[in-house]
Amino acid sequence: MLNFYHVAKNAFRESLREPIFFLLLSTAVVLIGLFPTLSLFVFREQIKLVIDSSMATTMVFGLIAAVLCASHTVSREMRNGTVLLLLSKPVPRENFILAKIAGITVALSVFVLICNVSSLISLSIACDQFRLNFVTMYIYYGLLVAACVFGAIRNFISRRSFSSSAVAGMLILMTGFAIILNFMPANSEVPPYSDVIPAFILIFFSVWIMGVITVTLSTRFDIVPNLTICSVLFFSGLISDYFFGKVAEKSLFSASSVFYALIPNWQFFWLADALASKKQIPVEYLFWAGLYCVIYMAFCSYLAVILFRNKEIAESLRQG
Repeated sequence: MLNFYHVAKNAFRESLREPIFFLLLSTAVVLIGLFPTLSLFVFREQIKLVIDSSMATTMVFGLIAAVLCASHTVSREMRNGTVLLLLSKPVPRENFILAKIAGITVALSVFVLICNVSSLISLSIACDQFRLNFVTMYIYYGLLVAACVFGAIRNFISRRSFSSSAVAGMLILMTGFAIILNFMPANSEVPPYSDVIPAFILIFFSVWIMGVITVTLSTRFDIVPNLTICSVLFFSGLISDYFFGKVAEKSLFSASSVFYALIPNWQFFWLADALASKKQIPVEYLFWAGLYCVIYMAFCSYLAVILFRNKEIAESLRQG
C-alpha cells in the first residue's frame, strides 16, 4: 500500500511539473476569462455563452491534458527504462498501473477545479448584455499573473518547479476570489453557484473517464496514436445517442448496443442546456452519472491492468 501511495504521488507531481500542463491550464483560464467579451455578439444570452464555452473548453483541454499526462508518466517511463527500475522493487504491475491512474486522476481534478472556478468568476464578469464587470476581469487576470510571479519566485529561491508552483498559486488565488464573489451582490441574470456547481461536477466525471482511457491506451500506444484514438472516442461519444442510442433501445443484442456501451456517452455530463433554461440538476442525476463514471473507470482500470500485465517492457525499451 505504501508503494502504491508513492507511485501515485510521483505521478501526480510529474503531471503538475510538466510545462505543457501549465501551458494548457493557463491557456484554458485565459480563454474562459475572455468569453464574456463575446456577449456583444449574442442577444440576452451572455450567460449561456459563457457556460457553454467554459464547459467545452474544460472538456477539450482536459482531454489533451489527460493524454499528455498519461504519455509523460507511463509511455515515457517505459521508453527510458524507469518502469524496469520500479518493477525490480516489490511493486506489482497491478499496483503500478493503478497508482498511475490514481495520480493522473488527481492531477486532472486540479486542472478541472481551476477551470471550473475560473468559469464561476467569468460568469460574474458577464453581468449584462452591454456591460462587463471590468473590475472583476482585471482582478481575474491579475491573479493569473500573480500566480506566475509566485511560481517564478519560488523557482528562483528554492529551485521548485515553476509549473507546479504556478498551478498551486492559481488554485489558491482563483478559489479564494470565487468564494469572495459568492458573498457579493450579483446581477439577477447570473445563476447562483448552487445551480451551476452540479453541472461543473459532471465535468469532473467526464475528464476522469478520459484520464483512465488515456492511461489504458498509453500502455500500448505513444502520444500521437493515443491522442488520435481519444479524439475519435470523444467525438464518437458526443454523437453516440444519435447513431447508436436509438438502435440500442430497440435491440439489446446488436452491434449498436455494443458500441453504445463501450463508447463513453459524454452527453450524460453535458447539461449546459439545462442551466440555460434555469433548470436545477437533481441529486439523483449526479448519483447515477457518478455511478456510470465509477463503473466505466473500473472497467478501463481492469483493462489497463490486463494490458500492462502482458506488456513486454524490455521490448519497449529497445524500441525507444
